[in-house]
Amino acid sequence: MAKVSAEAKKEFFEVIKLYKQHIEQIEQREKNLQKVVDSDESGGQYKRITLAEERLHLASYYLLLNQISRSLLAVKNDSYLNDARKSCYQSIIYLEDVVSDWIDAPYSDYAELQDRIDGLEDSARYEMVVKLGFAIDSVKEDFGENTKWKWSFVELEGRFATVAKNFLNMKTLVAGLDPRVEGYEVRSKHLRIVKEKLQHAADRYREKYELSTNRIDDFKIAIQYLMALRRLHMQLGETDDAEKVKKKIDVWKNKMESDEKTSESRR
Repeated sequence: MAKVSAEAKKEFFEVIKLYKQHIEQIEQREKNLQKVVDSDESGGQYKRITLAEERLHLASYYLLLNQISRSLLAVKNDSYLNDARKSCYQSIIYLEDVVSDWIDAPYSDYAELQDRIDGLEDSARYEMVVKLGFAIDSVKEDFGENTKWKWSFVELEGRFATVAKNFLNMKTLVAGLDPRVEGYEVRSKHLRIVKEKLQHAADRYREKYELSTNRIDDFKIAIQYLMALRRLHMQLGETDDAEKVKKKIDVWKNKMESDEKTSESRR
């Protein structure tokens, strides 16, 4: 790697000065709003959604700082990328506080949480999911394939899939999937993302199990995501799709049980 000149460093720090100020302002807003949430829970869920959005703003600035580093210094800045990754995690944590982190659960288990954000439009739910997904994809892309965080992204993407699913307003979703109902396109897009991400999370946890950890817990989580996808198909009356996923679940469970027996026999 070529040595970075003092002039290039000076230019870099001058360019990023304003962006660092924006980051400090966002961090201060987050702290102030967090204090409000801690002292007064009224409207807390909506405030947590705002906190999640602030974290995505932070992630975008950290990604920008990395791009500037690559442009002016020809160096990828892992520190800024890691801050962006952490910001995505924190955004998800705020959203988990809003709609829960339950992968596969009946809607009735978290309906009360949904009632607290009943006034949140389907378009706002969809936009939140899109922004979060874009931020995660951007961080993952900028880190590159050969990163120590490769398998960490499996959890991050899985938790994203979970909150994206739990953000669906299941009370009105089925009726709202009528093309004649206003907002149909947004709801359909949100639903499509959820289905894709649940399947992706299952596949990635299975891959993590096979290629990295060999931990049965990872295989179990992979199956949980398939079960969540099947439950969603059943809630929507998509019986053929639900049956296809069920067959896959059965195959994976058989494989997991076989692996467990093999592992126990080697002890």
